[in-house]
Amino acid sequence: MEGLPTTTKAERRWRSKNLQTSKPSLVMAFFSCVAWLYVAGRLWQDAENRTLLANLLKKNVEQRPKVLTVEDKLMVLGCKDLERRIVEAEMDLTLAKSQGYLKHQLQQSESSSEQKLLAVIGVYTGFGSHLKRNTFRGSWMPRGDALKKFEERGVVIRFVIGRSANRGDSLDRNIDEENRKTKDFFILEGHEEAQEELPKKVKFFFSTAVQNWDAEFYVKVDDNIDIDLEGLVGLLERRRGQDSAYIGCMKSGEVVAEEGRSWYEPDWWKFGDEKS
Repeated sequence: MEGLPTTTKAERRWRSKNLQTSKPSLVMAFFSCVAWLYVAGRLWQDAENRTLLANLLKKNVEQRPKVLTVEDKLMVLGCKDLERRIVEAEMDLTLAKSQGYLKHQLQQSESSSEQKLLAVIGVYTGFGSHLKRNTFRGSWMPRGDALKKFEERGVVIRFVIGRSANRGDSLDRNIDEENRKTKDFFILEGHEEAQEELPKKVKFFFSTAVQNWDAEFYVKVDDNIDIDLEGLVGLLERRRGQDSAYIGCMKSGEVVAEEGRSWYEPDWWKFGDEKS
C-alpha cells in the first residue's frame, strides 16, 4: 500500500512564517489606500475652494466703485454749484414776476388797465380725493356761476393736481373729464402727482400760478381742512399792497436730509449747511 503524503517539520515551519509576514503587508496596503484617498479628497476640495475664492474676488473687483480722480471731483462740485445757481435764478425770476415785472409774459389779460387779482387759491388734491372735492364744492368752495362771480371779485380758486406717472391713463382721463364738468382745476402738466413729489408740487404751483395770474397773493390750501373763505378774503384785502407779505407758518426745526426718513427733503442744502 502506498503511504499517505507527509510533510516534514521544515516545510511546516516555512509555511507558517509566510502567513505571519503576509498579514502586516495587507494591513499596510489598506492604510496606504485610505491615506491616498484622503489626500486626493483634500486636494480636490482645496481646488474647489480656490476656484470659489477666485470667482468671489473677481466679482468684488468688478463691483468695487470707481476711484474718482481730482478732475472727476471738481466736475461733481461744479455741477452742484451750477444747480444751485439755476435754483437761485428760478427763485429770482419768480420773485420778479410776483412783484410786477415781466408782465407781458402773464396770460391773465391783454389789457394793461385790468385790475390786479387779489388772490389765487390753490387747493391741493390727488387722484383718490374725488369725494373730498365734492365735499368742498358743497361747503366753502363756490361752484358753477358762483365760482365765476367770485373771480369777478378778484379771487381765483382751483384744485391743484399734477399728471399721472403713466401719462394719459385712466387717472388723467378721469381728472380731465371732471374738469370739463366743473372747470375748477389747475393741472400742472409738468409735474408728476405722487406723495414723494409734494415738495416739488409746491414749487410748480407757485411758479406756474405767477405765470398765469397777476395777483397780490398766492395761497396754498390742503384738501383736509375747511376755511372761512370770506374771512380769508377780508384778511387779504387788509393786506393788499403790502410788500413782501407772508401769511402762514415759516419752516422751523430740523431739515431731514437722510433719505428714507419721514419728511425727507432732497434739496435740504437749500436751507443752509446746518440743516436747520
